[in-house]
Amino acid sequence: MSARHHLVRRLIQLYAGLVLYGASSALLVEAGLGLEPWNVLHEGLAELTGLTIGAVSVVVGAAVLLLWIPLRQRPGLGTVSNVVVVGVVMDGTLALLPEAHALVVRVPLLLAGILLNGLATGLYIAARLGPGPRDGLMTGLHRRTGRSVRLMRTAVEVAVLGTGFALGGTVAVGTLLYAVSIGPLTQLFLRVFATVPASDGSTVVAVGLPERGILRP
Repeated sequence: MSARHHLVRRLIQLYAGLVLYGASSALLVEAGLGLEPWNVLHEGLAELTGLTIGAVSVVVGAAVLLLWIPLRQRPGLGTVSNVVVVGVVMDGTLALLPEAHALVVRVPLLLAGILLNGLATGLYIAARLGPGPRDGLMTGLHRRTGRSVRLMRTAVEVAVLGTGFALGGTVAVGTLLYAVSIGPLTQLFLRVFATVPASDGSTVVAVGLPERGILRP
């Protein structure tokens, strides 16, 4: 695979992953059975401000990106694209989805949202075009404090989840189900989508992906 074709593939993976991530987040919102920590915060802020949840996602993403400056993190194309694309797609998908009231509809929406989110995360991370703003915050704190990425991720997401819940964000069984399933799903899809060009021009699966890569956009 030529360098140009490899870059095109990575760009396709990046934007496909971001679009699918926004769509999967919309499915979780519509299901109303619990959101991932950052979207609990976004939903709570949306309730407080009257903005759409997608608009709040963009604003929060940009604000988090500003925190990269003292942490000396460098954004990539994927970082900047993440701030805008996910929120816009989330709002667009929510505008198209019909309201779901029956549990028999909401449960499949929840499960589909989690599965699609894992797939989207694998696509996005495997592109290797820059971490999401929230990922960079965690890895930046890891470098500045010397604490583990896992500890920094847990501390940040617990704080985000608690704040979002206090503001009225949805925390329910879906939040727990997302927490226990997103890691294995992301690892699975990373193995499917993470490829690097081999010296003989063929494509091989990349190995040894850093654990810190398994974070959400």
